[in-house]
Amino acid sequence: MPVETLIWVGERPGFVRMIEQTKLPTEFELLDVKTVEQMVDAIWRLAVRGAPAIGVAAGYGVLLGVQALEGLGGEEFMGRTREIAATLGKARPTAVNLFWALDRMVGRAQHDCAAGMSGDAMRSGLFEEAHAIFHEDQITCEALGRHGAELISDGGTYLTHCNAGALATTNTGTALAPFYEAARQGKQIAVFADETRPLLQGARLTSWELMQAGISVTLICDNAAGLVMFEDKIDAVFVGSDRIARNGDVCNKIGTYSVAVLARQHRIPFYAVAPLSTFDRNITHGSMIPIEERPAEEITRGFGKQTAPDEVKVYNPAFDVTPAELVTGIVTETGVIELPCQSSVESTMRAAGIDLA
Repeated sequence: MPVETLIWVGERPGFVRMIEQTKLPTEFELLDVKTVEQMVDAIWRLAVRGAPAIGVAAGYGVLLGVQALEGLGGEEFMGRTREIAATLGKARPTAVNLFWALDRMVGRAQHDCAAGMSGDAMRSGLFEEAHAIFHEDQITCEALGRHGAELISDGGTYLTHCNAGALATTNTGTALAPFYEAARQGKQIAVFADETRPLLQGARLTSWELMQAGISVTLICDNAAGLVMFEDKIDAVFVGSDRIARNGDVCNKIGTYSVAVLARQHRIPFYAVAPLSTFDRNITHGSMIPIEERPAEEITRGFGKQTAPDEVKVYNPAFDVTPAELVTGIVTETGVIELPCQSSVESTMRAAGIDLA
């Protein structure tokens, strides 16, 4: 990666600098985000995307809103923090890391307010919390890579859908982290990347960053995934996730469910790779996950070119849910949940100190 996906620049006041991912791969542009409204727009437009990166962006988005608040009492500062978090929470509905990070920021402010701190002291606490989210994501990506690389064989060929790499996090990614770690270990691997319609994250982003890293990557149409499996070219599938239910149902980019069904038909292992922050303790099964529906123009006029009749009806969900029974394992920063189900997922979450009440 030429630069980090997103970083906080300066102290106070500061701003967020991120890769403008809508311009890749033909243009490499950095975007400076200086207001809450600009951060909401960046998340909605997919200038920044990927569940972990969205979480970091949300934490920093809160900082953009509170950094100029001076001389407020604790309760007033608390109220403003909640308002800012509520605004950021409207950016996208599916990626749970967005709400996880916002809840964490609001929770830190609530803790400090209850301790009798002033607004200025609470603001300092929020800066600590947002930067902690950033650094923890970097450490988590490394752990995901280590555990996932154990599932990768020297000489193996793997398929991935959408983009869950360095561009989706602050480090080496989630689903792509095992590939980077395997390559670092000296394993010779190859990757097939689905193009991932309609926004082509696999074509534009995954293929670009794997080429940047010197990892062999072959781009295929989404509807070629079954063929390469039938031709015995795939050893395992690795995908990321935007939200995982307590029973192990995995929500990821639209088309993931189809890939999982194909993998089961061809007896190919199917792995989801995601941090524990992606698990939603409040959702027991995948049917409860809110699915974002994107604008029709992303299909009918993709990248500015009309490819469908005027006024045609369009259904454009951004995500789908893969039932746990189709998932061979979920790679987390604490290890692999094999044959995920409610008991194994909850056991992993409890062991990590996550309150399930």
